Amino acid sequence: MACGSPTVLLAILRDRLFPYPGRLAAALRPVRSMGGALKRLAGLLPADIRRMLALLPPGAPSALPPLPFVIPAQGQRRYRVALLTGCVAQVLFPEINWATARVLAMNGCEVVVPAGQGCCGALHLHSGAPETARGFARRNVEAFELDDVDAVITNAAGCGSTLKEYGHLLQDDAAASQAARFAGKVRDVTEFLAEIGIVPPTQPVHRVVAYHDACHLAHGQGIRNEPRQLLRAIPGLRLVELREADHCCGSAGLYNILQPGMAARLLEKKIAAIAATGADTVATGNPGCLMQIAKGLREHGLAVDVRHPVELLAEAYGFSRAGGFGTSRNRTG
Repeated sequence: MACGSPTVLLAILRDRLFPYPGRLAAALRPVRSMGGALKRLAGLLPADIRRMLALLPPGAPSALPPLPFVIPAQGQRRYRVALLTGCVAQVLFPEINWATARVLAMNGCEVVVPAGQGCCGALHLHSGAPETARGFARRNVEAFELDDVDAVITNAAGCGSTLKEYGHLLQDDAAASQAARFAGKVRDVTEFLAEIGIVPPTQPVHRVVAYHDACHLAHGQGIRNEPRQLLRAIPGLRLVELREADHCCGSAGLYNILQPGMAARLLEKKIAAIAATGADTVATGNPGCLMQIAKGLREHGLAVDVRHPVELLAEAYGFSRAGGFGTSRNRTG
């Protein structure tokens, strides 16, 4: 017995669960606490549920605390930026938000985390629910104080492509002018760091890294060189090119759950390309890609780490993956 039609799945995942970090964390807590017991029961679960569970990172949920509302710049302040913390990423990959804030602070940015922010609306915009997406857009446009920040930063490619469309999405809305200003300030974290120029990291990161272009970053925003530029700036890291690096991994929002056959075929090609590089790490800038590629690597028994580029930069600045801001061995100022 399956969980239901694609329409039912959308109603559950897109409309009731994924946009709300509190709900998502509560739903995942008992699932992840079961650990091995859940694996033993997997054969009894509906196929849709098995596919969703297979995407979860293994192990216990991260114990990282939420980010503070304001993170001061290290050394002289050069910029003030606002950070979108995301929905699924906030729950499953809090270490990426911490790495983002740390790296920005290391590069002279005061980082503010607006309390009233919410889902960017990407899943809704890309799956036939534009009015719901507009509602989320209005909330974010109101939550971010644009006069006080130089940029609105996101570390999720799918979010970034939607945030940059807010001007078009709300063009007939009372908030049209503010939405256009908002969209004009949105930057992917790799885009922004490459634009301002980074403090050279000094801690060697001895990894062989293959970079996968997330579709919404490469095709949606035209950001291809910036992540590679930042990775090449890390001492000890060797960047190797991935065959068909900008071909989809099969994640594509909810595509890997709603269209599992095609998503699996795309993932097979991506994993084969990764294996051919001999890399010990894959870097990519989107939570869906991180989950999808990690799932494929696990299923093929490949011991390849999967990281966001900003995590590797944080490592090169001497930060551990634990919370807090006092552990860098490469301070500025």
